[in-house]
Amino acid sequence: MTHPIDTYIEANMTATLAELTTLCAQPSISATGEGITECAELVARMLQTRGFDASIEPTPGHPVVVANLDVGSDKTIILYNHYDVQPAEPLALWDSPAFEPTIRDGAFYARGAIDDKGNLMARFAALDALKAVDGTYPCNIKFVVEGEEEIGSVNLPPFIRDNADRLAADACIWEFGGVNHEDNPRTYLGLRGICYVELSVRTADVDAHSGRGGSIFPNAAWRLVWALNTLKDADERILIPGFYDNVIPASDVDWDLMHKLPDPADTYKELYGVKEFLKGDKRGAALIHQEVFEPTCTICGLTSGYQGPGSKTVLPAVASAKVDFRLVPNQTPAEILEKLRAHLDANGFEDIEMTFMGGEAPGRTDPQHPFVQMTIDTAREVYQREPVVDPMAGGSGPNHAFLEYLNVPVVTMGASYPGSNVHAPNEHMRLDLFDLAIKHTAHLIKRFASS
Repeated sequence: MTHPIDTYIEANMTATLAELTTLCAQPSISATGEGITECAELVARMLQTRGFDASIEPTPGHPVVVANLDVGSDKTIILYNHYDVQPAEPLALWDSPAFEPTIRDGAFYARGAIDDKGNLMARFAALDALKAVDGTYPCNIKFVVEGEEEIGSVNLPPFIRDNADRLAADACIWEFGGVNHEDNPRTYLGLRGICYVELSVRTADVDAHSGRGGSIFPNAAWRLVWALNTLKDADERILIPGFYDNVIPASDVDWDLMHKLPDPADTYKELYGVKEFLKGDKRGAALIHQEVFEPTCTICGLTSGYQGPGSKTVLPAVASAKVDFRLVPNQTPAEILEKLRAHLDANGFEDIEMTFMGGEAPGRTDPQHPFVQMTIDTAREVYQREPVVDPMAGGSGPNHAFLEYLNVPVVTMGASYPGSNVHAPNEHMRLDLFDLAIKHTAHLIKRFASS
């Protein structure tokens, strides 16, 4: 027998998608600031319409939308989402304009369709169903909807710290989630941290003719390459002294969870076109462990000299590289910055300038927390499939602030699948998964309230 909550969600899907269309049609690109103010105001109005006391709170960067609805319950759940999106470029690769939402082939296409406006709308639709069926919300509910997630959430952790009493709760539903490549519901219990830097060097005031300067002038590109070469060896070992000192190894519970996960090796090879993995061709739990429990040092971009068509015989005066370090518990961005600077100086690269572009500490929820089991149980009932639980995700986000300052368990759920094209052209959300994400959210909040 279909639950009345599910019946309401299905009957109101047209209206839900219409509201999502309005939200996704509003650009909100945090990298440029386009539409940020307008989108924050739109989200606040959407919350106020649902009875929330919602306000737009300033930060040194983009504002945070904070909302509260107190029904006098002894349970409070907080939902974290973000209203900002990635730039839509390259525009030519979109089959329909990025900010003109389109439904085709059973999917909703738009920038932000899944990251993260679709998931935010799933929360709203779940609450609508709960109130319509029961006459009220089942527990106290708070929202934190930020506008800087796509640029590193630089200002959110201090905001959470400074407003910890106002944001106090018992559990947190995080902004993303969905299914794996086998369509099993997937819950992540942690996020790696990140430390993002730009390394740059200038060796002259202007570029020089390579024939004149190649033998006698320092070359910024070579200087930077030599510095980068000191960061990691051919076996992928990061060479910064003390880099691994604070790393906490995966526990037996973590390994048990990883052994239960589907082997992603073949899917990764097909999806990304790679023929092998680093450090040998591992599979299963060993590959998953390497993916999420080992810190990284990644060159994200290199710039120097001439890179246009044809040839130009030039000796570069300036070179720069974007480098990110994915961090695992208990590494911190501040620690890595200090050790990186000391390493460069010790190797004679005092001239390499280091600019901190942003960072976040890693954060994890205890896999044995009752709220985790509650999330798994409701997923099993809604999806009618066996859930999978990842002890960590490879990506990063500000969950550490909620874990540290609010002391709440954090679980993920949402409407994504591996082919959603997150951050890419033709970002989209499958409508069948949107329906399931709404239902999962609603049933979890209801069960949490009565637990």
